[in-house]
Amino acid sequence: MAIARSGTLAAMAIEEVLLIGGAAGVGESSVGWEVSSQLNRRAVAHWHLEGDVLDAAWPRPADDQDGRRMTVNTLRAMAGVFAAEGYLRCVYAQTASVVDFELVTRALGRVRLHGVLLTASETTRSARLPQREIGSDLDRHLVSSTRMADYLQKQAPEWVTRVPTDDRTVTEIARDVIALSDWTVAYANSCTHPFRLPPFGAPPESSGLRSGVSVHVDRGVRGR
Repeated sequence: MAIARSGTLAAMAIEEVLLIGGAAGVGESSVGWEVSSQLNRRAVAHWHLEGDVLDAAWPRPADDQDGRRMTVNTLRAMAGVFAAEGYLRCVYAQTASVVDFELVTRALGRVRLHGVLLTASETTRSARLPQREIGSDLDRHLVSSTRMADYLQKQAPEWVTRVPTDDRTVTEIARDVIALSDWTVAYANSCTHPFRLPPFGAPPESSGLRSGVSVHVDRGVRGR
């Protein structure tokens, strides 16, 4: 878990974001939906977001070809809607979310981050992708999956927990992810509509700076 802050605080009050990342074929989208389903059954109020929708526009603006500005602005706008309804926790599933977490803090300001990087062998990823990609993007995803998996393993910060997905069900993986987030039933049930959560208080001392974002690492949860 990490406490992250950006220089500009957003007007909304999103307090916690669970980042679920992983290369194509590891199942981050499926796990994100299952995490949301299990949280629903546990009465944990949250907002579920598929991060790829944030910049899904073509052609992209000439001065924002990587879609980063669009991602920040869209996330900020959507978060305002959900926060106004009282949803202060977000399950955010997107391939590079655990590396590009500064986009989240640029959009939302001061938030508590939990990061999970889903991993799988090349054999597993190659077997899963044809089941998911039934359109014209399969070849592109097969080529990029290995490259992205290596990049995420090297670049994801130390507070992000690696969770293997080989030979495991989506239900099992989601259960582990929820446990790592520490979004407990007792904590959720202490709230009444509109799901306002108790404040988490003053942030711990920062352990250092990374790309303008101060990050506190909770070393009680370690990656594999």
